[in-house]
Amino acid sequence: MKILAPWRIWDIKSRDEEIDYANARGIEVPVTKENNYSKDENLWHLSHEGMDLEDPANEPNLDKILELMVSPEKAPDTPTYVTIKFEKGIPVEVDGKKMSPADLLRYCNKVAGANGVGIADIVENRLVGMKSRGVYETPGGTLLFAAHRELELLTVERDTIHYKDLVAQKFSELVYYGQWFHPLREAISAFVDKTQEVVTGEVRMKLYKGNCTPAGTTSPFSLYDPEIATFEADDVYNQADAGGFINCFGLPMKVNAKMKQKNGLL
Repeated sequence: MKILAPWRIWDIKSRDEEIDYANARGIEVPVTKENNYSKDENLWHLSHEGMDLEDPANEPNLDKILELMVSPEKAPDTPTYVTIKFEKGIPVEVDGKKMSPADLLRYCNKVAGANGVGIADIVENRLVGMKSRGVYETPGGTLLFAAHRELELLTVERDTIHYKDLVAQKFSELVYYGQWFHPLREAISAFVDKTQEVVTGEVRMKLYKGNCTPAGTTSPFSLYDPEIATFEADDVYNQADAGGFINCFGLPMKVNAKMKQKNGLL
């Protein structure tokens, strides 16, 4: 499919020139030279770039640019609680209502946006090497990401979740660079799918003036065992075992320190 890109193939070099071109031909555009932010919107987010945001030293005028949500200062003075149900890592239900993925995200956008949750002001690294500053509205995405992470912390084994965090950056790079169909992205997705087999349960989130914090998590696959994690008396550990563990765990550092001491490096 041939892509028509006037910015690349015509002689238009700026957004002001684009506006002049449209105005001269009676084409309505939703921007003016006075309010000329570059915006891209989809179901997941709305991005804002350009104008005063091009200087990272400038604080964004949220009341001027926000469209999907309100600023934290204008959010309600009482918190909103949302309960999200996940099945194998996929959100399927919010506040007791089953929804399609699209409707669920729309609902989360609305409820999180009303509480000022989901503003991201970042300087990103573009594929071509430049740094670009943008302000993103991601209310539903922020809520779902935080809830999903909380459920993972409860259900995914330590080494697995730590390794998942490592590959997450590479995965996001591939997606950001437009390489969704790359074999590595497919391989990472297969790994992630495996990790999500136990990520089933419900997460209650508290939304308040831009904050999105957990307020209770339950799962049939929970790895949290109060009999093991308790600070009270238990029969799980022999506390004297800690000494041998510490000696073995610290042995590599001890050997390295002895070598340095022998060679005058300490």
